[in-house]
Amino acid sequence: MDPMEKIFGKTAQMTVLKNLIEKQNEPTYLSGIAEETGLSHASVSRVIIPLIAADIVREKLLGKQIRIFQLNMENEATNVIIDFYNKINQIIN
Repeated sequence: MDPMEKIFGKTAQMTVLKNLIEKQNEPTYLSGIAEETGLSHASVSRVIIPLIAADIVREKLLGKQIRIFQLNMENEATNVIIDFYNKINQIIN
C-alpha cells in the first residue's frame, strides 16, 4: 500500500494530487490523469477543481476545449505538500 494511502486513505483527490506530484514538471490533461490513475474523467474533473481554487494546480487553456494542468511550483503550499510527500515516502517505505 502507498504510504500516503496508509495515512489518509484512498480518495480521488489524493490520487490526483499524488499523480501530479509524481509528474510535477510535466503538464498533463484530464484524460492523461484519468488514464494513469484509473479514475473516470468526470472524477478527475470534479476533484481537481478545489486544487485549482487553492492555487496548488494551475490550469491553462489550449484553444477552446483543451485544458492542461500542472502543479503551481510558485505556491508555498504546493512546495510544502511536495516536501511532505517526499519525506513521508522516505520514512514509511
